[in-house]
Amino acid sequence: MTPLDLDWRLRLAAFGALDRLRRSGAGLVTGGQLTDGFEFEGERISFFNLRMGIWKPRQAESALTIVTAPPKPGKKPPYDDQVASDSDWFLYRYQGTDPEYWTNAAVRRAMVERRPIIYLYGIAPNSYEAIFPCYVLEDHPDELGFHVVADVTGVRIGPDVSDQLALAAPRRQYATATVKVRLHQRRFRELVVSAYGTRCAICRLRHAELLDASHILPDRDERGRPEVPNDLSLCKIHHAAYDNDVLGVDPDCVVHVRRDVLEERDGPMLQHGLQETQGQRIALPRAASQRPQRAYLEERFARFRVA
Repeated sequence: MTPLDLDWRLRLAAFGALDRLRRSGAGLVTGGQLTDGFEFEGERISFFNLRMGIWKPRQAESALTIVTAPPKPGKKPPYDDQVASDSDWFLYRYQGTDPEYWTNAAVRRAMVERRPIIYLYGIAPNSYEAIFPCYVLEDHPDELGFHVVADVTGVRIGPDVSDQLALAAPRRQYATATVKVRLHQRRFRELVVSAYGTRCAICRLRHAELLDASHILPDRDERGRPEVPNDLSLCKIHHAAYDNDVLGVDPDCVVHVRRDVLEERDGPMLQHGLQETQGQRIALPRAASQRPQRAYLEERFARFRVA
């Protein structure tokens, strides 16, 4: 087995520490955690630098981390076309326009030496999805960027396997496509939840980790696009109840509970969580352009009435 040099030991230590943070944070990590970093051979090393999109610690021979910044508070997340595209890679733009700028050169060296890197993708202010291991597949000066691919979490990483990029292409295509879907869904969820003031539209619960973006018209409907007017911010209980027609929301944004559920006798969760929502108006986004489409609510409510 090839002995590990300092750069390889650093990367594997970073991956291990970041994996523990990701597991404890439902798949996401915070800017504070990333700045605080990890212990490595008696030193404390940050995962990234807030002021830079490309991060190379002095102990590393090439770039360790690339970053796509999170959306700014109160602004629509800038969905990248490349995230929504069917391409088998991410296009990561150069820092500036000079291909030889030192940060761009550090990413290029990771490509040449086939060193795995971390891709931090901003989901919401101070919240990142940590994607690793990733590999810089190609350098495209004509696009002022690099093509980056993700790998499957849990695969063995090391000098003896990183040289087999071409052989692992199908696996990395699948991993990259899966990551793109997850990033799109997470950023869209943040857009919906933020529009509703980070609360459930029905019960006003404000625990962000318990909130979902719930479609009014389903994905299979050609009008069921991922946009705020086709979604409600709901807690997991009310999301499940809405999806299963236990409750409905009429075109005037009033909540209705299915008759058999209203007449049922059970515990306090049924009483306070569902039955007492009958006749309530849902909380709405402040911006009129983000409020539910009346026609969508009307169509969905018709389905509830015959349930």
